[in-house]
Amino acid sequence: MLENLRLRRYDTEQAQQLVDQLVDVYLDAHSGDGPLYNAERYQQQLAVHMPRVGWELVAATIDAELVGYIYGFPLASDTRWWDGVQEPVPAGFTKEDGRRTFAVSELLVRRGWQRRGIARALHDELVGSRREERVTLLVRPDNTAARNAYRTWGWQSVAKLRPDWENAPTFMVLVRMRDRHSPRGAE
Repeated sequence: MLENLRLRRYDTEQAQQLVDQLVDVYLDAHSGDGPLYNAERYQQQLAVHMPRVGWELVAATIDAELVGYIYGFPLASDTRWWDGVQEPVPAGFTKEDGRRTFAVSELLVRRGWQRRGIARALHDELVGSRREERVTLLVRPDNTAARNAYRTWGWQSVAKLRPDWENAPTFMVLVRMRDRHSPRGAE
């Protein structure tokens, strides 16, 4: 672990001051990933996600530079998160109540800081503190490094999903169940 790595939690109001920096990290982390990963679309995503009840961000800084972050929110009963699931899933799998599932929307680290344990530290800080029964996220099938990391961190692939937005890729749906033996949740 990096000695000077600092993790800090933010709620929506506190994170508003970071939006430009969040976009910069997003663009850096997705450099070369194609036209879907642009500032305008991501600003719109943040504008939709940040006001959600329970939205939370954990930021990683090194010497006051934002080098990465993770954010997510609990899935409400009227969530559209599961829209586009392509494979059969067990009955009730997509039923939400605001307390069952926490969705990790982004886990990003600037390219120059990747492969140093920052993503794992961010992941463990946010996911390890959740009280929901399970946590979910979407990952592109061609993102082998992320898929391998998630697998070693206890995530399982359960389906595929293609969101209903223009030029959306097909994602793998990963789920991690809360460890009921740990007082903090999944460790």
